Amino acid sequence: MAPAQGQYSDHSDGTDSEESADGETVPPAFRSAVDALRSARLRPELEVEPTRPPKRLAPHAYALEAAVVDGDDDLADGRLVLLHDPSGHDAWQGTFRLVTLVRAELEPEMAADPLLPEVCWTWLTGALDARGLSYGEAGGTVTRAGSHYFGALGARRPATQIEIRASWTPREGRGGVPDTAAHLSAWGDLLCQLAGLPPSGTADAAVVTLPQRRGPQAP
Repeated sequence: MAPAQGQYSDHSDGTDSEESADGETVPPAFRSAVDALRSARLRPELEVEPTRPPKRLAPHAYALEAAVVDGDDDLADGRLVLLHDPSGHDAWQGTFRLVTLVRAELEPEMAADPLLPEVCWTWLTGALDARGLSYGEAGGTVTRAGSHYFGALGARRPATQIEIRASWTPREGRGGVPDTAAHLSAWGDLLCQLAGLPPSGTADAAVVTLPQRRGPQAP
């Protein structure tokens, strides 16, 4: 897979430059963190591309979106946003924050498992822990929603989607820069786990797998 490329910030106009739209210099720590994201290489089943980051969440932001692809099916998809506030943020307990939304469609009988939300949350923390990453202030939600089809769509099977919204603070290393490439790899492990793919190696071998995943059906 080619390294991810993209924009530095949407506090600015999203251009790849040393300065934001209002003339503010992009901090070296943030530039290094984004460069690490851009150079990360993930599992070949993952298709990753940059997307415009959200505004007003932090002075500096960078975003990627990804999908786990099997033929013509997207088995899981998600978005990862890197936020940076050089002044620090009390709620983050740091100057960087990672925010994600990931989702996939499950078999109805799988979605009926009462322990599913807890298991899905451990996929995130387990993916981070399996790569030996240090992080804090992790929080989020796991939501499952079911759809039943009627009328012209009545032939479609009932569908249930699982969605994980989460954020965490990656601990900063040398030069005040977190290992964002490793965090991106862990996030990729989470997406692949959600898609039902088998572990690729020791990094995600300890994460519990739920089988019988399926991709979205065409209307």
